Amino acid sequence: MSKYDIVIGLEVHVQARTNSKMFCSCPNKFGQEPNTMVCPVCMGFPGVMPYPNREAVMKTVMAGLMCGCEIAKFSKFDRKSYFYPDMPKNYQITQYDLPLCGRGGVHIFGKGFSGNDLPDKVIGITRIHLEEDVGKLNHFSGYSGIDYNRAGVPLMEIVSEPDMCSADEAYAYLTALKQIMQYADISDCDMEKGQMRCDVNISLKLAGAKEFGTKIEIKNLNSFRSAHRSIEHEIVRQAEILDNGGRLMQETRGWTDERGETYLLRSKENAHDYRYFPEPDLLPMTFTDSEIGKIKNTLPELPEQKRARFVATLGLTEYDAQVLTQDKTLSDYFDEGAKQAKSPKMLANWIITELLRELNDRNIPFEKNPVPVGHLVELVELVSAGTITGKSAKEVFSELFSGGKTPKQIVAEKGLLQISDDSAIDKFVVLSIEQNPAQVKQYKEGKTTVIQFFVGQVMKLSKGKANPQIVNKLLKEKLDQM
Repeated sequence: MSKYDIVIGLEVHVQARTNSKMFCSCPNKFGQEPNTMVCPVCMGFPGVMPYPNREAVMKTVMAGLMCGCEIAKFSKFDRKSYFYPDMPKNYQITQYDLPLCGRGGVHIFGKGFSGNDLPDKVIGITRIHLEEDVGKLNHFSGYSGIDYNRAGVPLMEIVSEPDMCSADEAYAYLTALKQIMQYADISDCDMEKGQMRCDVNISLKLAGAKEFGTKIEIKNLNSFRSAHRSIEHEIVRQAEILDNGGRLMQETRGWTDERGETYLLRSKENAHDYRYFPEPDLLPMTFTDSEIGKIKNTLPELPEQKRARFVATLGLTEYDAQVLTQDKTLSDYFDEGAKQAKSPKMLANWIITELLRELNDRNIPFEKNPVPVGHLVELVELVSAGTITGKSAKEVFSELFSGGKTPKQIVAEKGLLQISDDSAIDKFVVLSIEQNPAQVKQYKEGKTTVIQFFVGQVMKLSKGKANPQIVNKLLKEKLDQM
């Protein structure tokens, strides 16, 4: 592939989380009975008038500010005409030449989906505009049905510059964008509910050439993994055509996850095919510097800023900070616990190695994590103070998932208090030495690592309650005297 430069741009659709739809008062709810969240406005009945959702406009402006975009002081809505069953009006209210948000950028870095190192770079954003979503086509055996509940829901379209050069960079950009939207409470970005979707624009050109190759679009990708796989497939497909002397045509393609390949949908439309013109039923929107400043003052901490704070003030590694900020609920959980914990780093280790593993094993999303952060902090403090051993702590941790009891209550009920009395531990040390003469001989012959065998024996005899530091000290004293 060194023969070609890969050029990738993304168009990401993010559904704004609002109480009502974009241009009417119908509820913005998912999972309702088909065609029950509709009215004459979102169904395009004659004589009805749309009115814009202020909350959706504000969230779009906030999204732009979070991505460092220029905010337009004058913006308007337009009509995009096309005829397809999922659009009941036969036109979509969107934005064309005067979007709410202009140029900005999203920073990517770290490891890609494939585990490769990513370049530290900013992916440019061309624009963010606001529009209404369309309905959903459901295909059955022999016929199709249309659910218009989603028609009219506020939808932001975030258009990137063609700055990405690999599937990994595209995946990292999507991940960063999702985090920004969730941190600002703009959208839940639940891809299973269609709240975040993307289209990929990809072309290949000869390495070093200035002119771009023929752009091909992959439409309606509903998972980051599908986006990554479709890009990798399309790079190979286009390269094979070019290598064989073929010619690529501008077109729109779909993606089949089962077969792992793209397929032709249609030849690419141009802007004039949609007959854009200003929406006659809606006034333009204006913003002053003061109004934009007020919105800017409400912006939350960016994921990138939070990562930097975790490293600088809480002693976390870059890896720890990246894991803990991948999800807003997770980062808020740790942030709250770090205020209570004596060792935020130790708390981070328990969240990353134990809590996330347990949730993953039980297939529980972090939003439904049953372990209160105060309980986990208490458990970490018990280990740190030497009240219980690390082994006992893992037993207590498993019990926390049943809920209701605190770590201290579980420790008391199960009798898991760590034995730190030298005389009590000495009995187990002596017994372990008496029961294993062969290992004693090995130690005396210079194989000092065998002491770990004795530590295991003492821990077994004490049912995991003996303080490991004291065990090591007493064993060494006794064995060295023999």
